[in-house]
Amino acid sequence: MEFSNPVLVWGGVGVVLMLAEVIVPGGIVILLGAACLVVAGALWVGLVEGLPQAFTLWFISAMVLLLAFRSVTQRLVGGDSHVDNTDEALDIYNQLALVKADIGPGEKPGRVEFQGAEWPALGDGSLIASGAKVRVICRENISLIVENLGEK
Repeated sequence: MEFSNPVLVWGGVGVVLMLAEVIVPGGIVILLGAACLVVAGALWVGLVEGLPQAFTLWFISAMVLLLAFRSVTQRLVGGDSHVDNTDEALDIYNQLALVKADIGPGEKPGRVEFQGAEWPALGDGSLIASGAKVRVICRENISLIVENLGEK
């Protein structure tokens, strides 16, 4: 078997790329492999000669296949379409936290336990004692702004 035969090289690369779709799902790699098979077919028939023409045909056929069949492969393959909230302020608003070190009086920062970690916290100026439950209003730099719930 001759490995310098361009038809076999393009065909082999195409098959490897199409099989790689199992490892790298998403529907793109299989279309790039199909473009390699188009080039291998064109080389075998004699429509294309030489490396520059082969790469040009591969590029053009890959673009056409990607534009034409990307939505089809996405529906067949699927994928993660879940979009998380990117606004942290909305995620922390109105959540409960536990005061670990007294907050206040005045602008004296304290510490709260929030989502499994300790954070510096600021209150409304009144004393919020350790052990109290507070509601998170917002975050300012690395400190949480909290309000006292009046519970202990």
